[in-house]
Amino acid sequence: MTCRSFARFRNFSAACGMLFLALFSSPAAAQQKLTFGIPGIPPVFGGTIALVAEKEGLFKKRGVDVTVRAFETGAAASRAVASGEIAVSLSPSPLIVNQISNTDVKLVGIYGMEHPDWLIGATDPNADCASLKGGAVGVDSLGGARSIALRTMLVGCKMKIEEVQQVPLSSNVGAAMVAGQLKFGVLHIDDIPVIEAETRKPLKTIITQKAIRPVDHYLLLVAHQDQLARNLDAYVRIVAALIDAERFMRNPANHAKVAQYAAPTGRSGEIAIQALKAYIDMEFWPKDKDGLGAKNLEMVGNIQKKVGNIKADRMPAPYERIVDPSIWRDAYAMVNK
Repeated sequence: MTCRSFARFRNFSAACGMLFLALFSSPAAAQQKLTFGIPGIPPVFGGTIALVAEKEGLFKKRGVDVTVRAFETGAAASRAVASGEIAVSLSPSPLIVNQISNTDVKLVGIYGMEHPDWLIGATDPNADCASLKGGAVGVDSLGGARSIALRTMLVGCKMKIEEVQQVPLSSNVGAAMVAGQLKFGVLHIDDIPVIEAETRKPLKTIITQKAIRPVDHYLLLVAHQDQLARNLDAYVRIVAALIDAERFMRNPANHAKVAQYAAPTGRSGEIAIQALKAYIDMEFWPKDKDGLGAKNLEMVGNIQKKVGNIKADRMPAPYERIVDPSIWRDAYAMVNK
């Protein structure tokens, strides 16, 4: 081989090596842009974990190009996943269980939040369950997460959903109560300090979902089954970034930073830090587990069947159909490697 031939061979080999590295060594090299849907405009505080993963660069660290997008409701976000418009969404667990049970929609849960923080609040300090009858109650949308929670909590008041008037307001229920437009609303715990600060009056908690059902489930991170099969690695990396985000949020040294990232939720500064601490205490975002408890999701299915949200001729979908726990297992192994 002549010196010139050797040089050409060497250059060709180097080029091939670089191409190999570009194709196989860097998962970010051929990234597709993925969208992560979170519920509420403004987003509910539960979506903060996705905002932290995006703004702290944790999705990029794990090799995926993810943009977080707020949807009017978690139901709208899950429809976007089902249609292939977005990759994943945080959507209400009861809604997903209903959709899979009733129509076998091709969604599957890959990560979850097991502890709902729903409550029915009132600006009237003398309000009680009896006061709700015939009253207007703020929810996100008819059949949305707050609406489903309202139906559940009304059972504790020995009342049916038809006995109240639902007012759909997306995530602006608290604002309507502050403005005096509504006396009752289905709220998150982080709504309480905001309403109290604005009205300068204590908010009355009529009933909480946790008091009725200690074993429950709040949100599922859902993916389309076909997209998951085609792009498995990307979904593992998305969940790995959420594991990173939960650990980041749990560290008190990062709380001020998390409060900044949570600004799109309408919570900032001390109120955001106060909410963050309350949610961490209740392990709202799962700590070193997938948040896909079988007992929790089976309870959701049984309750949804009981209240009529699952059709009479259908049964709650089995746990194995609702979730795929292997994604989190692979993500957890990646984070701890």
